[in-house]
Amino acid sequence: MLVAQGHQVLLHGRNPAKLADAEKTLSAIPGAGRVESYLSDLSRITDVTALAEAVAERHERLDVLINNAGVFNIPDPRTADGLDARFAVNTIAPYLLTQRLLPLIGASGRVINLSSAGQSPVNLEALAGRVRLSDDFTAYAQSKLALIMWSRSMALSLRDDCPVIIAVNPGSMLGTKMVKQAFGVAGGDIRIGAEILIRAALTDEFAAASGQYFDNDSGQFASPHPDALNQQKSEEVVRAIEVILSDLAQ
Repeated sequence: MLVAQGHQVLLHGRNPAKLADAEKTLSAIPGAGRVESYLSDLSRITDVTALAEAVAERHERLDVLINNAGVFNIPDPRTADGLDARFAVNTIAPYLLTQRLLPLIGASGRVINLSSAGQSPVNLEALAGRVRLSDDFTAYAQSKLALIMWSRSMALSLRDDCPVIIAVNPGSMLGTKMVKQAFGVAGGDIRIGAEILIRAALTDEFAAASGQYFDNDSGQFASPHPDALNQQKSEEVVRAIEVILSDLAQ
């Protein structure tokens, strides 16, 4: 949808063949804006850093960052960094990528973080990879609440000096590959999720919504899990993420 509107779009993927195919397909759309692709495995923190550096080398400014990559269930969720892949990809990678790209986005830009209606209190030991969660949904729901928590915390701490940072539930049980594999159902029309991302990225409706959570199931801004509105708990999640990144950098 963005490409068809003529916007320049930077794609990310971790499978070279699929990424090249996506770039080719999008570039062929009539009236397409320019499309670039970047290869990176967001379960690896070094890859996240390298992705940010690669983008910064080619661009001085970004208007919108959409953190969309997500993991639900995989045979072995432990990453090379010793983290749970759900937390690594769904929570920590977008935090690091956002931090590294903030200088390019600036106060006039937007960061759209894809969360979920599934939200559970965050186990900080699981976030750090010291405790393994046996239930896939629990791990996923915790990672998505943690994403909302750092989104709100970052927005409040940076205030006027940062882009609009919004967490969005694009719609429950949409027909993504992740939903099909996790729940064995076809899921709903994926355009529902795409359309709300376009609105969040481009429309005035979201221009003053930094730190808020939009629930596309109800079609409105809503209150997330109470923990996300608890400043102390949110700051604890942010500190835990910072410690993880600091430890991995050593």
